[in-house]
Amino acid sequence: MNKQDLINFVATNSNLTKADSERAVSAVFQGIRETLCRGERASFVGFGTFMTAERQARNGRNPRTGAPIQIPAARQPKFRPGKELRESVN
Repeated sequence: MNKQDLINFVATNSNLTKADSERAVSAVFQGIRETLCRGERASFVGFGTFMTAERQARNGRNPRTGAPIQIPAARQPKFRPGKELRESVN
């Protein structure tokens, strides 16, 4: 499923037009993105939690040349599924 499929699903299963569904889906994504940028968690009971994790700087190698490179520290988005989502998938 991609974003357009999700918009069509929301429009089909609600009383929203496709335009309204697109705005709603985009607003949800934007809200999650802004929450993660602030370093906070976005938790949805039964679905899961979006969070960020700190990755430390480390040494690596350029796969083409084999030359050593320094990989900088970074924040990485992560998702932990909730119990209901895990159980419904299995």
